[in-house]
Amino acid sequence: MTVKLKITGLSAVIAASLVSAGNAAEVTGERMLAAGTDAEMGNWLSVHKTYDSNRYSSLNQINADNVSGLRLITAATLGGTEPAGFGVGSMEATPLADDGFLYVSDPWGTPYKFDMSDGKKLKPVWICDTGIDKDSSAGILLANRGLALAGNNVVTVLNDGRVVACDNDTGDVVWDKQVATDVGEGFTNSPQFIGDKIIVGQSYGDWATRGWIAALDPDSGDELWRFYTIPAPGEPGSETWLCDETGNPDCWKTGGGAAWVQGSFDPESNTLYWGTGNPVPMYDPEYRPGDNLFTNSTVALDADTGELKWHFQYTPGDYMDYDEVGIQLLMDTEIDGDMRKVLAHFGRNGIFYTLDRNSGAYIDSGTYVSNLNWTEGIDPKTGMPLEYDPSKSLQTYAIGAITRAGDTATTCPNIQGGTNFFPTAYNPELGIAYAVGIEGCSDLSVRAVDPADVVAGEIFIGGAGVASGVQTGSINAVNVATSSEVAEANTPFPLYSGVLATPDLMFTTHLDGTVAAYHAETLEEKWSINVGTAFQAPPITFSANGKQYIAVAGGGIGIAGFGHAELMNIQPANMLWVFGLE
Repeated sequence: MTVKLKITGLSAVIAASLVSAGNAAEVTGERMLAAGTDAEMGNWLSVHKTYDSNRYSSLNQINADNVSGLRLITAATLGGTEPAGFGVGSMEATPLADDGFLYVSDPWGTPYKFDMSDGKKLKPVWICDTGIDKDSSAGILLANRGLALAGNNVVTVLNDGRVVACDNDTGDVVWDKQVATDVGEGFTNSPQFIGDKIIVGQSYGDWATRGWIAALDPDSGDELWRFYTIPAPGEPGSETWLCDETGNPDCWKTGGGAAWVQGSFDPESNTLYWGTGNPVPMYDPEYRPGDNLFTNSTVALDADTGELKWHFQYTPGDYMDYDEVGIQLLMDTEIDGDMRKVLAHFGRNGIFYTLDRNSGAYIDSGTYVSNLNWTEGIDPKTGMPLEYDPSKSLQTYAIGAITRAGDTATTCPNIQGGTNFFPTAYNPELGIAYAVGIEGCSDLSVRAVDPADVVAGEIFIGGAGVASGVQTGSINAVNVATSSEVAEANTPFPLYSGVLATPDLMFTTHLDGTVAAYHAETLEEKWSINVGTAFQAPPITFSANGKQYIAVAGGGIGIAGFGHAELMNIQPANMLWVFGLE
């Protein structure tokens, strides 16, 4: 039986009856440009705080000397535990904070606003009714990674392909646009506000769709431009889709390349940087031979037009599910005696990369996971895996091919990484980048699918990738200037959450319900507390009523706990937690 649920009439009731409070100033492009300055120090206005996605805050009331005094200040319950096709969704959203007001979305993309301006209690202000149809039969992996504050609107993206703006004062819907219109398309990421545009990315590439990134008018939701991550025949990059070799000339139409994690923005060069997902089907390259641009890539786009400036593809012709949607860290740093404008990226494939962000030229790389076997190394001139052969339509990396003839392989790191969608961070004072992720391997196999049997909107894997042995986790600190690891902390469970950097601390959260702080240089644990809800979302820091706080959303174990019975018994309970000093 199909169960369909809708939230109805809540926003007006809650706004009127639960709290009456003032509101912060509108979030303008000017405020976003100043998000990393003293003027906005106490706020967290976008998912990664600043356009450079560094997730760094200079707030230091909470520091290595006193962090042991952190305690739970307040918490609030959230909805969104209704199941979808893969079970209850995951709480992966980064909260936002503006002048003591907190905003967060649940796995269905429903926005919530809370007032914590007194520094004592999360008081509900409103819940925006997006009208999302909570269809439990939908075969989707349900998640939502956060909201955007844009003007006086709170913007969310939904798994049904709509983008919705809610009024910041009342929670009422201001505009509602069906941006993703093809079967199977939708959103799990967070919208990105860059002053005169909202940037969104089509998330369901693995569901036999074609990825794209689009810009919308923040006042109306009208589409301004769209860039397809899978080029159509005749477009640049289409020569890397050798579909005619298969007898299926339309293989590019279901080619994946999803954009399911928010990108970064460089206002100086007016450039957007987004990561793209794996080619589809993920384990059967014989279905879609070639390098498969622009999958597994960083793409640099002109923010005004959506035109491609450059790309860098990390694993051409991927058959190991190493899509590279993860965060694009932007920084200016000295490398080999020269100041460089750098894009740094923790690859899902287990390798940390630095690129010139103006040209996309490869600078350096280094392995950050403990076990990596899929390649013998990276060519220091090109940044390509040593096994890569541009003359071949099917790549064979160090693990060997997995084929329709029955060949299988074990690849390390796990198909989920390394790090994955889990937000990374950068401390500009120390020159250190941070990531959390998975330590382990996966066994891969192919299952050939007839093109006639491919259905848009249904997951199109083309085989299987299952965990090989016990999967654990690690926290990694890397010197960006040298691509060398500074410190590593191992954990008993994989980490799916992401990180927050402050002057002398790094914060993250764990699947078993633990929130923890680590020394920024040594990764020595300085404080932790277990609150019981599984964490797959990163923390933020903000100030209210003159004090600094740490906030994080928790709930929903999803697929993250597979292989760990004690994690799978954690029940879904979506919560927003806030911690502070005594």
